[in-house]
Amino acid sequence: MHSIPRPFFQTLHALLDEEGEITLGELLDAAGEQIYGLLVLLIALPNLIPGLNVGLAPVGGIGLVALGAQLAWGIPHPWIPRRVQAQPIHKGRIKDALAKLEVQLNRFRWRGAEQRPLNRRWMGAIIAWTGFLLAIPVPLPFGNQLPAAILCLLGAALLEERPTWAWIGTAAALANTVYFASSFGLIFRGFAKAFQAMVK
Repeated sequence: MHSIPRPFFQTLHALLDEEGEITLGELLDAAGEQIYGLLVLLIALPNLIPGLNVGLAPVGGIGLVALGAQLAWGIPHPWIPRRVQAQPIHKGRIKDALAKLEVQLNRFRWRGAEQRPLNRRWMGAIIAWTGFLLAIPVPLPFGNQLPAAILCLLGAALLEERPTWAWIGTAAALANTVYFASSFGLIFRGFAKAFQAMVK
């Protein structure tokens, strides 16, 4: 029977408060079954930073598509190169970013938002799709930040097994899809008018 994990942020903060260097592999080992949620958070968080996300979004988006596909396929532990696992992490930056994320997540920790097992295959599909949206180089306001924020919420939902967060993230991913689709129509019509003007 699937067991409900304790809030992972408690474990993560304890690990980051320890002295000495910590590698990505050690952080992922601490995550255990929640490794997918932690990886989604670690990859999506930098894309919330304006300016930095321009170069990271396509790479991070592709990585999240691969990660979500593995989760949707039912693979219990994602494949991560050993060289990547051996990389040291900046504990201060991660702790600061997670602290800010927790402030936002606390708004959703109402009494009815109980912990229950999630459908991991369904979550994987949503993460893969939202990662695809993140990878698309769209010249739109918040074009990268929106999918990144949604992915952070989905990652947190996986970490703490909170269906309410998962449903909110899914609804936001759908809204993000509609936003991109409608905007693509406007962009296409703009290019079409410009092309017609050039032909005339």
